[in-house]
Amino acid sequence: MFRRLFNFITLIITFCEICSAQTTGNLRGFVTDSTTAEALPYSNVYIEELKKGASTDANGYFIINGLPANCELSLICSYVGYATKIIPFKILHGKVLQINIALIPINLELQTIEKIGERIVGKNSTDIGMQKLTLRNLEFLPKGVEVDIFRTLQYLPGVLSTSDISSRYYVRGGSSDQNLVLLNGVTVYNPFHALGLFSVIDPEMINSVEFFKGGFSAENFGRLSSILKVVSKDGNKNSYGLKASSSYMTGKLLLEGPTPNGSFMLTGRKSYSTQILKKFLKNDNIPIDFYDLSFKINYSNLEILNNGKFVLFGFLSKDNIEFEDDLKEDFSWDNNLIGFNWLQIYDAPVFTEMSISMSNYSGEIIPNLTTVKPRKNDLNDFSLKMDISYVQDNRDQLDLGFHFKAISTKVLTINPIGAKTDYDKFGGNFSIFAKYKFLRFDNFGADMGARLNLSGISQNGGFFFEPRVSLSYVPIPILTLKAAWGIYQQELVTISDEDEVITLFEPWMIVPDYLTPPRSIHYVGGFDFFFSENLSLKFETYLKKVFNLAIINKNKVEDSDPDMLSGNGQSSGVEVSVIYSSQPVSLSLSYALTYAYKMLGNTTYYPKYDTRHSGNLSAEWSLPFDFTFNAIWIFASGLPFTQIVGYYDKYYINNLFEPYLNSGFWKPFLLLGDKNLGRLPYYHRLDFSVTKKFHYGFLKASIDFSILNVYDRKNIFYFKRDSGERVNMLPFLPTATLKVEL
Repeated sequence: MFRRLFNFITLIITFCEICSAQTTGNLRGFVTDSTTAEALPYSNVYIEELKKGASTDANGYFIINGLPANCELSLICSYVGYATKIIPFKILHGKVLQINIALIPINLELQTIEKIGERIVGKNSTDIGMQKLTLRNLEFLPKGVEVDIFRTLQYLPGVLSTSDISSRYYVRGGSSDQNLVLLNGVTVYNPFHALGLFSVIDPEMINSVEFFKGGFSAENFGRLSSILKVVSKDGNKNSYGLKASSSYMTGKLLLEGPTPNGSFMLTGRKSYSTQILKKFLKNDNIPIDFYDLSFKINYSNLEILNNGKFVLFGFLSKDNIEFEDDLKEDFSWDNNLIGFNWLQIYDAPVFTEMSISMSNYSGEIIPNLTTVKPRKNDLNDFSLKMDISYVQDNRDQLDLGFHFKAISTKVLTINPIGAKTDYDKFGGNFSIFAKYKFLRFDNFGADMGARLNLSGISQNGGFFFEPRVSLSYVPIPILTLKAAWGIYQQELVTISDEDEVITLFEPWMIVPDYLTPPRSIHYVGGFDFFFSENLSLKFETYLKKVFNLAIINKNKVEDSDPDMLSGNGQSSGVEVSVIYSSQPVSLSLSYALTYAYKMLGNTTYYPKYDTRHSGNLSAEWSLPFDFTFNAIWIFASGLPFTQIVGYYDKYYINNLFEPYLNSGFWKPFLLLGDKNLGRLPYYHRLDFSVTKKFHYGFLKASIDFSILNVYDRKNIFYFKRDSGERVNMLPFLPTATLKVEL
């Protein structure tokens, strides 16, 4: 009797589960630009009747599961700069309804990225430390020479630079080689043009950017501090187009258009003048010559693969500095990337992405007849990965994947003492990851995962476990609490000399066999508070502990001496951002308090990028007649430097075998204090820009005029130790850019 009762209850439960499953359905689709069919990342889709929504990913894709079946509902889709669209729909029992939405652009000037739906959807999103950007966020910022993504990142709290000269950035107390730059999923190892003045990634190609400042989840690996993911445009699927622009330094072209079942994009940029660089390089005439080229071809045929897309991508960049005078050294470096992606969405709903790529970097310093030591670096990277995502009806998501990376590095350097480094190493990393995103409740979210390195690129990097977790909790509708924790490993490092004022050459190398790879632990916490739909506050605090830091051995004398020594580091800080956005005005205030130090042996010191206080105040004003004004005031406390505590006259002998006692000479010898205990004065400057857009039928054009350092602040860069001369950073600098689009 009891057995029959148990069987009956089991049957009833099973029947109820089946009925429950059949009373809901799923909604998915893509959001695109109606004029170009280009994906609109991070746009909002929202169901007003259910107070439920989602945000599109970098491919413009969204999915909303567990919707009631046979109900008349309305889908609201919005994106800044586009007309909002309302679409009525009805879900059938147990079915997946796909709605592809094409939004119409309107003549609306831009707002900051925080206004794009972050308040409406994704309250339980586990995205602490992440910043989303599009080209629309870059266009109207004041420009050094032209729009540059790396210089834009430096406006974010927690992201620092050591000078106006370089776009090299440092994130939350980490060195620059701890930042991973991915272009369409492919690593760019030397992402700088013109001695580091700006990025090799042309902003014209950019469709979306995801920037992780720490606490990133299990699918990301290979770096200790930050991940920058750049996705380029697919190209116009509706018509052919040509864009051309010119600044004081470069000329650029972008060609795009439809292909059978797809589209293409081709971009190119070439330097033609170095006059503007004299402002950056203190009137030095350096013959900088560079170019970058990229292409992207995508193919999607519904008859072959429904909701599938194939993408072939390539990128080339080259920099040369060749002096006519052989008494000056020459420089040369290049990047070569190619990748193939297959993205597929299944009805389950399951999303898969498979990619194969190759990345090559080579750089060289050619001494000619100078006393500069020769240096050369070659790196080859072959990568293969497969990622699978399964989204359940309750919005929970399971992600699985494997990554394989084979890398070879060659380094040839000679240090100032004459000790030689000739390093040639090959290694392969095979890793798997899994994570579960718990998103079924509107007021709680969790991203729990781990990565297991089954083999390592370096000898000591294999079979290392990297667990990670991110949490979010919404106690009240206007407050979201967030936290993250994770362990990370990095097996590629650069030989970096922190005593260099301007970093010219940082060769990559696989961590030597005598060292354990650098590893870090991230502790991150914070909250988002929404005073209103237009005013919000974001607060984050972090602690980052780094172990086994690979630090250059400044005391290497013999060729057999190690190039790198093992040290430790730690950084901590607080970041605050206040954003107000209500057309036609957007205001933001950000501030960061940062502490960073390194430990090598018994010595503890501040790294050169340890800035205690930093922040900025920005304002954007959109006016009639397509005018946009933007101003940013930047401030930071002084960078650390090593002080001169005295000097004495030292006698140098020309020839030990010279019989005369007066065969030498006297020269002042500097006595330096403890490393980086001094602090430069406070830094601040005001930048301003105005942009005007023109529309003449099929022709579109824009003119941008920018001024850096409006009040000509004399910010110190460094003192020359041999002469005591003070060298300042950028003075008052006006620039202009013209862009034409057909």
